[in-house]
Amino acid sequence: MHYSSSSNSVLRSQRRITLSRRIIALLLSLTAVAAACGSDEEALIVYSGRSEDLIGPLLEEFTATTGTPVAARYGQSADLALLIQQEGERSPADVFISQSPGAVGLLSGEGSLKQLSEDTTSLVGEPYRNGSGYWVGLSGRVRVLVYNSELVPTGELPASVFDLVDDRYRGRVALAPANGSFQDFVTGMREIHGDEATQDWLDGMERNDSPTYANNSSIVQAVGRGEVDMGLVNHYYNLRALNEDPSLSSVNHFFGDVGSLVIITAGAVPASSDRSEQAEELLRYLLSRQAQVFLADGTFEYPLALGDAGPAGLPSLAALDATTYDFETLSGGLLKTKEMIDASGLEEP
Repeated sequence: MHYSSSSNSVLRSQRRITLSRRIIALLLSLTAVAAACGSDEEALIVYSGRSEDLIGPLLEEFTATTGTPVAARYGQSADLALLIQQEGERSPADVFISQSPGAVGLLSGEGSLKQLSEDTTSLVGEPYRNGSGYWVGLSGRVRVLVYNSELVPTGELPASVFDLVDDRYRGRVALAPANGSFQDFVTGMREIHGDEATQDWLDGMERNDSPTYANNSSIVQAVGRGEVDMGLVNHYYNLRALNEDPSLSSVNHFFGDVGSLVIITAGAVPASSDRSEQAEELLRYLLSRQAQVFLADGTFEYPLALGDAGPAGLPSLAALDATTYDFETLSGGLLKTKEMIDASGLEEP
């Protein structure tokens, strides 16, 4: 289904209203965080796009090790980035941990981040840190095609993500168009192949009746139960599912092109922070061997400060020849990507 321009305008308006409501909710919850901190003005304030069950234990360990108390606000990375923008110089955030590279790219491109010291940025290889030192990668996820091995013979697996618009994959490949990782992937495709080729691919996936789901987990579950043959997800979602139920028939297939893009999580220091030294100390802790092993074991993600090696049973990033990109070079960035997805007619579930 393709939307008319008026329908697209309504959709964009509805999404702006939803986003505004989420930001208001974040502001209210930040007030609650401040109240919970009481009069402790020494607490380092962290805005985290990563979940509390993952980051919380690391923040507690950081406090136990350094004596620096931490107060965290959890939310969607894009929402938190927009909140930092809106707060400007008044933002209390000392550290921003982003699930999405697009979120730190947005802030960096607008001068809303502080430059990190080489002591911090040097802990991660060049492909996974900002060239000007405004953010550093913490962990990596690789885009894959998860498929049901009982429904899809290996001979039917595509070599390229661009093959998925072929008629033989009609109705068989699930997408999550409203999900941040899918949007980061599309942004990467724009950087590497250009807007025209990317729009053609999006339009082709819509014409091919690609079923849509809310997120990566929903796609992996649907593939596992045979509801859909295949789906585009981050690699670790299927590994988590298999860890819980090894009997599942879902398998990860790595592409040889942008289909297996590396999407990083990142850490940065907002320009408004007056506690850069302690903020960078936290970032360096998150890049320590102890924290990186915790991230790899807890999420099955690639620990970027430990080299190219991946979690047990996964190929190294070097072996994959996986693709990454500089997500700050694109005009319009993530917002333009969302417009292109809307224009394709791929519907949110």
